[in-house]
Amino acid sequence: MKRTFAGITAVLMMSSVLAACGGGNSDNASNSSATPATGSSNSGEKVTINLWSFTDEIPNMTTKYLETHPDANVEFKTTVIATTDGAYQPALDQALAAGGKDAPDIYAAEAAFVLKYSQGDASTYAANYADLGLTDQMVKDAGIAQYSVDIGSKDGQLKALGYQATGGAFIYRRSIAQDVFGTDDPATIKNEIGPGWDKFFAAAAKLKEKGYGIVSGDGDIWHAIENSSDTGWIVDGKLHIDPKREAFLDYSKQLKDNGYHNDTQDWQEGWFADMSGTGPQPIFGFFGPAWLINYTMKDNVKDTAGDWAVTEPTTGFFWGGTWLLANKDVTKDEAKKKAVADFINWVTLDTSETGLQYYWANGTMKEGEAGTKDSVASSVVMAKSNGEVDLLGGQNMFDVFVPANANATGKNLTQYDETINSLWRGQVREYTAGNKNRDQAIADFKQQVKDQLDIDSE
Repeated sequence: MKRTFAGITAVLMMSSVLAACGGGNSDNASNSSATPATGSSNSGEKVTINLWSFTDEIPNMTTKYLETHPDANVEFKTTVIATTDGAYQPALDQALAAGGKDAPDIYAAEAAFVLKYSQGDASTYAANYADLGLTDQMVKDAGIAQYSVDIGSKDGQLKALGYQATGGAFIYRRSIAQDVFGTDDPATIKNEIGPGWDKFFAAAAKLKEKGYGIVSGDGDIWHAIENSSDTGWIVDGKLHIDPKREAFLDYSKQLKDNGYHNDTQDWQEGWFADMSGTGPQPIFGFFGPAWLINYTMKDNVKDTAGDWAVTEPTTGFFWGGTWLLANKDVTKDEAKKKAVADFINWVTLDTSETGLQYYWANGTMKEGEAGTKDSVASSVVMAKSNGEVDLLGGQNMFDVFVPANANATGKNLTQYDETINSLWRGQVREYTAGNKNRDQAIADFKQQVKDQLDIDSE
């Protein structure tokens, strides 16, 4: 298997994008700025924390941290480089390899590439949380979903945690549920669309009889299939196609041949149109985590706002998320180690009402402002938070997302998923469009993986 650790090759670009893994604005540039500590401070020189991220979401958290920690003798120097055109990872790789005083002390990685930094080629740069004083007991006490811990761990040592929880649910139109199933009750609808894909397609047939599609495109079921598979793309150093992932070929064709979807692609205009009910046929639902509701659907549902609900999905899965890692070199300086640990603890493990988790879950990051609520890493925090969302007709989404997070698995990922997933989905679309037969699509997929990653098939 070819393992490469890329040097920086991309030019940093100025623009603005939505981070698919959890919303927030992104500054597509290297944006270094020092945020001074406020209030009283301890004697001695301020500790500077170099914070790297691919959106301004985590850098913006530093403002709230300093407000709630007026005695913190720390300043943050933030660098934001968007993932556009693959710019973030090469820049981060170079900065970690170079080391020194300008190296990242804390850095973010999203689900698409986090394993490279927590378990893969770049994991040697990451500190063990235990060496920062962040213990397994603290993780347990906060009720962190196991999938998130598994993704952030190598050889039993935790190296990364997220602040969001991205377990997936099925998000559906209440009015369509009433018309087809006679109720919009989540407890009933979950038994119509699952568990299992046989029930899902039975529901699709019922919906089609009434003129509805069950999902917008095959991408809407892909994340549920990908992240519920028993194994990942690489087994014993070779490309492995898990039977559940191979079945995506058949499910995708079944959706297309029967007109069960509008054949859209996620993140394109047709997909957004189906959220507002303006596509070729009305669409029943989408598979996704809380961030899909909060940061994507919120701006696209338009007249369908309030006509949505969430229920347990056909199969447990997660989609997206952002993990925080610390450079192992911070452990060489006691003051920096303490400062880095305190910030990471506040973001990922603090369950108090002045911790980031509580503010994030309740949409209270800004004083006196009703912000976006989100499913957070800590189930303890969600249990004492208000998850009622207007878009969902006032439903408390935490009632669904807490078990959704617990039902997700993080043991089927590899550091090559971003590339391999794209190749696989492309070949599946070629097959469902009738451009290739099933065997040819699989053969071409294997060849692409060999050509691009130098990974042989089983």
